[in-house]
Amino acid sequence: MHVIVVGAGIGGLAAALALHASGHEVTVFEAAPTILPLGVGINLLPHAAEVLDELGLVEVLLAQGVATRELVYFNRFGQRIWGEPRGRFAGHAAPQISLHRGALQGALFDAAARRLGPGRVICDRRLLDHEEGEGRVVARFLSREGVTWKVPADLLICADGIHSAARARLYPHEGPPVYGGRILWRATTLAAPFLTGASMIMAGHQDQKFVAYPISPPGPDGRQRINWIAELAVAESLRREDWNRRGDPADFLPRFEDWRFGWLDVPGLIRGAEAIYEFPLVDRDPLPRWSHGRMTLLGDAAHPMYPIGSNGASQAILDARALVRALAAHADPVEALAAYEAERLPATAAIVAANRGNGPEQCMQIAQERAPDGFAHIEDVFAPGELEAIAARYKVLTGLKRASEPLS
Repeated sequence: MHVIVVGAGIGGLAAALALHASGHEVTVFEAAPTILPLGVGINLLPHAAEVLDELGLVEVLLAQGVATRELVYFNRFGQRIWGEPRGRFAGHAAPQISLHRGALQGALFDAAARRLGPGRVICDRRLLDHEEGEGRVVARFLSREGVTWKVPADLLICADGIHSAARARLYPHEGPPVYGGRILWRATTLAAPFLTGASMIMAGHQDQKFVAYPISPPGPDGRQRINWIAELAVAESLRREDWNRRGDPADFLPRFEDWRFGWLDVPGLIRGAEAIYEFPLVDRDPLPRWSHGRMTLLGDAAHPMYPIGSNGASQAILDARALVRALAAHADPVEALAAYEAERLPATAAIVAANRGNGPEQCMQIAQERAPDGFAHIEDVFAPGELEAIAARYKVLTGLKRASEPLS
């Protein structure tokens, strides 16, 4: 079949590559005039990396990032709450990979441009609308110069992000994304490695949190690029989320000034940042339907969620795999899209709900509520097996099946 993919983000490009690998003719249309390496760090979970491994891209990504060794949670004093190995260190078939978002999107874009063929990844084409008839779908696109194109295809896959034009046409009264009451300041800083040099850490609690993980190996000077996120509760935000909105450290650094843990200097990381970006925490309520005839939604267009548990990009990539499998299992493409939706809509809706409740990070909130001034022993705060159960529930929910790793 000829498949149109709308959006050259991570989900759209992963879908295009997976569809092409399974024998479909694919054309990608992107609204932006060019693809730029926007954003900061991103974390790919092992089951999503496994999909990209099948497409021959994991080693390319590892060369530009770090195979995450462990994930560890701390309270606001830097006291360890819980930790576990990740990726291949936990027995999974694929690594968990931390890298720059632009490097991930760039690798997917380059692969799509090579594999799909000349003229199959087209920028400066914003989706206007689509119509169906006689077993085909026709999508209409607009360039910045005001020129329109009509493109016929067998399927239309809309992966055009949290502000999806396709979603807005299906649900015109939905309104803007739902603000979650918190602001994230995100950046990268060249700094000395901490813990294992491949650790992902989260410290604090729901209203004040700091996340950090390396996205490059150490350079000749021994430093590596550390991706970090500072998060604070802010009652109201009228700002639209934007990968390029610059943030001011004066708005949040004072709240983290005493977060020096010995193994990590949080204010030092913040001060050493080259550029800081501000991003409101937003998502959308789950939809009743994604698929309408020969079109469907994918990735953030279908299920935007809080960036908790590293599931945003990872779940979009899992959408791509489920879509390809549904098309292989059903001769009728309309039935295939319905099957894809039946598998992925309830699964991702559950993650949206869980992330609103802090997902696996709830262990930090519980520690804050039970021991706001810190603790001498974590066993005084959590019952035996309680932390293991929190981690296991979220893994099952997100499709990251428990491997044979020891949990500690």
